[in-house]
Amino acid sequence: MNDTDVSKQIQQMVRFIRQEAEEKAGEISVSAEEEFNIEKLQLVEAEKKKIRQEYERKEKQVDVRKKIEYSMQLNASRIKVLQAQDDLVNKMKEDAMKELLNISSNHHEYRNLLKELVVQACFG
Repeated sequence: MNDTDVSKQIQQMVRFIRQEAEEKAGEISVSAEEEFNIEKLQLVEAEKKKIRQEYERKEKQVDVRKKIEYSMQLNASRIKVLQAQDDLVNKMKEDAMKELLNISSNHHEYRNLLKELVVQACFG
């Protein structure tokens, strides 16, 4: 073989090696891109899961706060009703005492009231 043939053969071998290296580099690049996309997708899904969990936790907190607020408002309403009932009973008691004082000053009415109360007690 002469120098030209050797040079051609070496050039051919260099081209072949270069082509093999480029193909291998392409494969490595594609593989790296796939691994990157898989890792990226896993990270995105993990963050989505964290966000969903955080949202659910905050939603539960809001529900608990709403229930507590509703309970407090309900209790406040009950207290108002009980206070109104108590005020009414006290007013009726005061009115009855005033009326009893008025009746006790009139001997005839007082006697009739006592008689009616005794009769009512006997039947009731």
